[in-house]
Amino acid sequence: MKKLRTKISKWFDRLDEQWQQLPVKRQHRYTLLLFAGYALLSLVVILKVCYDVAQSNNKITIEHIENPVIQQKKSPVSQQDSISKILKNKLYER
Repeated sequence: MKKLRTKISKWFDRLDEQWQQLPVKRQHRYTLLLFAGYALLSLVVILKVCYDVAQSNNKITIEHIENPVIQQKKSPVSQQDSISKILKNKLYER
């Protein structure tokens, strides 16, 4: 784990040295481009959320909750697939 930490630390140090070697004007340009990309991405996400909210149905449908046990009895799936049977079989396999 310490080797990984030292490798990552050395890698960040090399990146920092490369950044410091760049002229200040280029550093400023890169910073502005990254900020512009971040602002554009944020704007796209905000517009997408606003669009989704405007298009949504504001009606709430209220339905009865179906009992899943009753639904399983109606399905043709065998009882072997139930998790309780699998667990019981594992308990008694010793």
